[in-house]
Amino acid sequence: MTVKIIHDNYGKARVRLMKVAREAERHELQNLTVNIAFEGDFTEVHTVGDNSRVLPTDTMKNTVYALAQQTREIEEIEVFALRLAEHFLTNNAQVTRAVVEIAEHGWTRINVGGEPHQHSFTKDADEQRTTKISATRDGATIESGIENLIVLKTTKSGFVGFIRDGYTTLPETTDRILATSIKADWRYANSDAATGDVWRNIRQTIVETFAEHDSLSVQHTLYAMGEAVLEKFPDILEIVFSLPNIHCLPVDLTRFGLANDNRIFVPTDEPHGLIEARLSR
Repeated sequence: MTVKIIHDNYGKARVRLMKVAREAERHELQNLTVNIAFEGDFTEVHTVGDNSRVLPTDTMKNTVYALAQQTREIEEIEVFALRLAEHFLTNNAQVTRAVVEIAEHGWTRINVGGEPHQHSFTKDADEQRTTKISATRDGATIESGIENLIVLKTTKSGFVGFIRDGYTTLPETTDRILATSIKADWRYANSDAATGDVWRNIRQTIVETFAEHDSLSVQHTLYAMGEAVLEKFPDILEIVFSLPNIHCLPVDLTRFGLANDNRIFVPTDEPHGLIEARLSR
């Protein structure tokens, strides 16, 4: 029997980086998790154990720290990911594609006497800014995004008119809590558009649309958020959403002799509905 490799890649995952930019009295902080993957001519490491084309993953980890040190300032994560990918392609002829994914974990300055402190921070919630660079010697694609953006609204959401069969117990409702943890990724037409300001404006567009949209389903709101981003930002080629439906279920209070007038709920995160879609113009 002859066995062939259909696809392979290898790399270093979950490289943790904390970088401090020290400018006089005021310090900036950046907290990243970096994933790196190589594609290329690695057949013989699998078939005969020849490691001569393998850059150790420990070297990839060290490269993250070394390249971060090369700049004093805090970089956009897209810029840093591009630098890493270009470095690996330049120095490794056997690599045909380098993929670098970065998640940025937010920190907020502590307020002291009503003023932001110069070098003390509190960690934000689980929300992350993300990027993925897929680079070859012919060019690179840049995706940015957001994960764990938890949003909730207490009205302007309903779900009616769905299929009912012998196993359906879900009641229809025209006024419910809608909650989700937004994961969104968008692809840029050019690297110049991949800036922090654009990312923040896209995030704001997503949350504003979520808040204002009169939702008939999670799918309905997903489409509205994607449509708003694509209309407002011409440099975005496409956007993909993954939205778990974080259910807030009305509690049956009749056993206590009480009526639940749509005010008391129990939040549940498992199992949950999962709605996903990719949108483009």
